[in-house]
Amino acid sequence: MKITQIARAKSGEITEAMRKVAEREKRTPEFIRDGVADGTIVIPANIHHKKLEPIGIGRQLYTKINANIGNSTLSSCPTKELVKLSEAVRYGADTVMDLSTGENIQQIRRSIIDASTVPIGTVPVYETLSRIKNAMDMTPEVILDVIREQAEQGVDYITIHAGLLMEHVPMAKKRLLRIVSRGGSIIAKWMQVHNQENPFYTHFDEILKICAEHDVTLSLGDGMRPGCLADASDEAQFAELRVLAELVRRSRAAGVQAMVEGPGHIPLDQIEMNMKMERELCDDAPFYILGPVVIDCAPGYDHITSSIGATLGAFYGAAMLCYVTPKEHLGLPNAEDVRNGVIAYKIAAHAADVALKRPNARERDDAISRARAEFDWDKQFELALDPARARQLRDEAISEKTAQHQPDSDNRFCTMCGPDFCSMRISKEL
Repeated sequence: MKITQIARAKSGEITEAMRKVAEREKRTPEFIRDGVADGTIVIPANIHHKKLEPIGIGRQLYTKINANIGNSTLSSCPTKELVKLSEAVRYGADTVMDLSTGENIQQIRRSIIDASTVPIGTVPVYETLSRIKNAMDMTPEVILDVIREQAEQGVDYITIHAGLLMEHVPMAKKRLLRIVSRGGSIIAKWMQVHNQENPFYTHFDEILKICAEHDVTLSLGDGMRPGCLADASDEAQFAELRVLAELVRRSRAAGVQAMVEGPGHIPLDQIEMNMKMERELCDDAPFYILGPVVIDCAPGYDHITSSIGATLGAFYGAAMLCYVTPKEHLGLPNAEDVRNGVIAYKIAAHAADVALKRPNARERDDAISRARAEFDWDKQFELALDPARARQLRDEAISEKTAQHQPDSDNRFCTMCGPDFCSMRISKEL
C-alpha cells in the first residue's frame, strides 16, 4: 500500500491533499500531482497529524515561510510555546518548527501538533541529546528511536544533518566561525571523537523506511551553512550540498519527499548563484533557506537584514524561507519576536511572489491602494499584513494630532501631510 504523497503521485493518483494544495495555489490538481511525483513539490503531511491543512512547497508555488519556536535549557515552557505557535500562525507562518532543547520536549511537541493546522517540523538530534545528556554518547539506535517516535506522534517533516561527512570537517577548520549549526557542530565532534562516519548518513536507509511508513518529509539540513559573510559560498558549504543532492535522489527512489536546506549568511551578490547551484545539483528539490542574512553587523535587527536576503532568495528560486527574529544571535525569541519575524518574512515572500507574477499575487496590493485612494482606513487595516500594528500606529498619530489641535472630523488625510498638503486629496481636484 502506497502511503506517501510522492509514491501516490508517481502512481498517477491525485490525493485529497493535492486537491487542497491546488485550490490554494490556483493551479490544477494535475500540476500539483506531477510536481509531487518528480519531487519539485513537497506536501509535508504526516498521516497522524489530524488537524493539518496541507500546503505545497516548491519553486513554482507561492513562497512559503517557516517560524521556529521551542524552549531551551534556560527558558520557556509548554504554555509559552503554544502562545508562540498561535502568534506565528496568526500572522501568516505556513509551517512551524519546534526546536525545543530543554525540558518536557515530548509534551511540548504533542501539544503543538494537537493545536496546529500547519505542518510541524523538528530537528530530532535535539531530543536525542536531551535523552543521553552527553552528546558523545549518541548512538544510531537512539537516533532511530527518536525519529520513529516523532513520526508516530505526527511530525510532518524533520531536519537531519546527513550530508556532513568526516571529509568535510577539515574544511570547516579553515573558517572564521567554523560550524554554526547546532546539529552540524555536534555531529562533527561526534565523528572526530569516535572516528566514525556521520550516523545520519550511514543509517539513512533506516531513516527513509520510518519516513515512508508515516509520510514524514525529509528536510536535508545544511550543517555547514555559513554563519558569517567571511565563510559564505566556501568549499565546505558546497561539498555538503553535493552530498545532499545524492540524498535527495535516494529519498525520491524510496518514496520519501525531500527538500534541501540552505544558507545562512550570504552577501547579496552571491544569492542568485547559490539558488541556481542548488537547483542544478539537487534536481530542483524545494530549497528551504534561512535568510540569508546579508550583513553581520546589525544584531537586534536581523529580521530585517535577513528578510532582504530572503526576498532575493525567493525571487531566484527558494521555495520556503525560514524566518529570523530580532533575537537572532542574542537570545530565545518571545511571542513579540515571533510576530516581528513572521511579518518581516511575509513581506519578503510576498514581494518575491509579486515580482514573479504568481497567480493573483498583487490583488491585495491593488485592493489596499484603492482603499487609500478612498481614504477608507478600516479597509486598509483589514488588508494590511499586520492589521493590529497598522491600526495602532494610526491611532497614535491621531492622538498626537488631537493633543495639539482641535479634533478634525475629516479623516481624509494622514498626519504626515495634514489636510492642506495631502497629495491624494489635492490630486483628486485635478
